Amino acid sequence: MKSLRGKVALVTGGSRGAGRAIAIELGKAGATVYVTGRSTKGNATQNFPGTIDDTAAQIDEAGGAGNAVRCDHTNDSETEAVIRQIRDEQGKLDILINNVWGAHDIGVNPGAFWEQSLENWDTMFTAGVRAQLATNHFAIPLLRENKEALIVHTTFWDEGKYTGQFYYDLAKNALVRMAYGLSKELKEDGIAVIAVSPGFMRTELVLEHMGVNEDNWQESEDLKPSETPYYVGRAITALAEDPEVMRKTGQVLKAGDMAKEYGFTDVDGRYIPPFTL
Repeated sequence: MKSLRGKVALVTGGSRGAGRAIAIELGKAGATVYVTGRSTKGNATQNFPGTIDDTAAQIDEAGGAGNAVRCDHTNDSETEAVIRQIRDEQGKLDILINNVWGAHDIGVNPGAFWEQSLENWDTMFTAGVRAQLATNHFAIPLLRENKEALIVHTTFWDEGKYTGQFYYDLAKNALVRMAYGLSKELKEDGIAVIAVSPGFMRTELVLEHMGVNEDNWQESEDLKPSETPYYVGRAITALAEDPEVMRKTGQVLKAGDMAKEYGFTDVDGRYIPPFTL
């Protein structure tokens, strides 16, 4: 496995949850990590826990170099400005983690498709799928200047099973297909494009919803099969460190499967099997 020292990464949606953990794990491996999101110190989104400034500080503490850049990825000019800043400051981009997701603002509500608000489209597609697509649009020209690079889309996938919520299922599968299509277009450039699916994560918002914290989460029966967001962070870092990562381009991979392949565990030393519906 190669070190990520000297590599430059961008993690979108890095204020909390999977994005924060992925950014920190990449930083631990030595990368310079740019973290984007809307939540900044003193200006949190909807009073959610975590900011991009917190994440950047944790990357520094972990031995990497963290850079917080406020960006609303539904605004193309802001997304383009982030890539321009990375070009100006670093001259390159090696790793792009497309993790931005807008649906946290309204949650994933149960119910049949015809009972759902059309607002689901705006949060999951405009602030999720299109936000990731736009980041690719502006970042790929810079990535293509490298001899090799990696794009990862975080998604949710279980062998094509229906997730149970129409818009969520449609959006997450769109991200899988986006990764597949880009893998075809970027193969000749040596850019691996992979969709990665975590399991049931104990994010800050999940813990808050369950009324527990990371110290006493075992008290919740529903959280027994859960994993920390660092599990998928370690999975993606393993991909970034893998000199043969092009063999996996176009695939959708589960964090639990990669833990077995690459030999890592969650932060508490546990191996958590791949999540299944």
